[in-house]
Amino acid sequence: MSGRRPFVLCLTGSLGMGKSTAAKFFAEEGVPVHDSDAVVHALYEGEAVPLVEAAFPGSTTAGKIDRTKLAPMVVNNPSALARLEAIVHPLVAAARQRFLAAAQARGDRIVVLDIPLLFETGGECGCDAVVVVSAPAEVQRRRAFERPGMTDEKFFALVAKQVPDEEKRRRADFVVDSAQGFDHARGQIRDILQVVAKMPPRQQ
Repeated sequence: MSGRRPFVLCLTGSLGMGKSTAAKFFAEEGVPVHDSDAVVHALYEGEAVPLVEAAFPGSTTAGKIDRTKLAPMVVNNPSALARLEAIVHPLVAAARQRFLAAAQARGDRIVVLDIPLLFETGGECGCDAVVVVSAPAEVQRRRAFERPGMTDEKFFALVAKQVPDEEKRRRADFVVDSAQGFDHARGQIRDILQVVAKMPPRQQ
């Protein structure tokens, strides 16, 4: 491993706030982005499959974890969910460490960790700065209901599991307002990168 450790910018935001679009804009600016959701998706088709099947028999189909089978096994079952997280979270953390090591070896100055449940899991302790993507509640709801299969019950259940947007904004170092269009969001992200380039890392 060579070079100094990159500045770790963590990106988060509640359901329907536009976090995935913001992650894409960071990537367009040349910043390496680690997508936790994409890592979990890959694990559910690879490394995690035998481990999850052993813990939750019948949760796989054709060599992949079948979310429609797994979900009923863990929903409203805190001990089962904790068992699943004990399998998946260390694998995600290992993938993140490999990403950071590769970024340091390349000499990248800044990286983005896209972590949907950053505050909910206490993940902010590993960040040099946190970016929260936010939008008014009516915009959030409209975007959420553009997703297939969204219902009032599902929407409120998902939101209830997340730290409130107001609290996330309060704890953020930077807030991206995603309600004013793509160009405005891109401008905010460029401004954040200019500021971050001059900031010392918190983590050593």
